[in-house]
Amino acid sequence: MSDQNREPSYVISIAAERVGMHPQTLRLYERAGLVKPARRGSNRLYSDWDIERLRQIQRLTQDMGVNLAGVEIILNLLEQISQMQSEIEQSRQQRLPVPTMEDRPY
Repeated sequence: MSDQNREPSYVISIAAERVGMHPQTLRLYERAGLVKPARRGSNRLYSDWDIERLRQIQRLTQDMGVNLAGVEIILNLLEQISQMQSEIEQSRQQRLPVPTMEDRPY
């Protein structure tokens, strides 16, 4: 999942409507730890990143038949892969230049 806008913008009713789920389903996913909306007082606020995560949960559960425990494992693995890819890219950018034939002392 790309690092999309994480600015909380949508109350639960709007977020649920955008992904075609019941608000209670979003609450269930929050209790299960699959999504962590921001809180302002007692209101849950969902970002575009949260909306995309909800869509991904929906694809895994409805289209692929994965249970919530499996969804949690898959999402955690995808986050780890993304983090590792970022670390690899940073490492590539910081890599020392490869010496050429002219640079060798012999």
